Amino acid sequence: MAKRKAKQLLIVDGYNIIGAWPDLRLLKDQERMDEARDQLIAKMAEYQSYTGVKVIIVFDAYNVPGIGRQMEDFQVEVYFTKKKETADEKIEQLVSQFHNKNRQIYVATSDYTSQRVIFGQGALRKSARELLLDMENAGKEIKKQVEKTQEERFSTRITLNDEIAKIFEKWRRE
Repeated sequence: MAKRKAKQLLIVDGYNIIGAWPDLRLLKDQERMDEARDQLIAKMAEYQSYTGVKVIIVFDAYNVPGIGRQMEDFQVEVYFTKKKETADEKIEQLVSQFHNKNRQIYVATSDYTSQRVIFGQGALRKSARELLLDMENAGKEIKKQVEKTQEERFSTRITLNDEIAKIFEKWRRE
């Protein structure tokens, strides 16, 4: 019997990526962290939709009181850790939880200590820069597909000379 293809999972260290991506870092530096989080979630949703890779984003609430919470936004799972729990701890827990479920797990972070622990649990690292490049490439591919679809949609299958095309266009507009 053929082995089933492993499903891919990308776990994103939210604040680490916000601090590493120039456009999101700018929002953070302008004290617009809510916008930076929302943009990261939207970008990861687009990435998930295009690539088919399941995305989970973890935001650190280490110094913020609360019990932690999980939500889903644009079909991306988003975790806010509870007080005294770091994003790294939550990520390690998620890697451990999904490790034996026939998944190839990637963790997007530039935190060196976290990377070492992740390797030990069998997950692969994806740096913030690598993820940004993947996002940019996916964006280019999406743009190409949209342009191709538009060209196919508006092209005619029968070649017409300009005079006939003008007549048809006039009829279409009447």
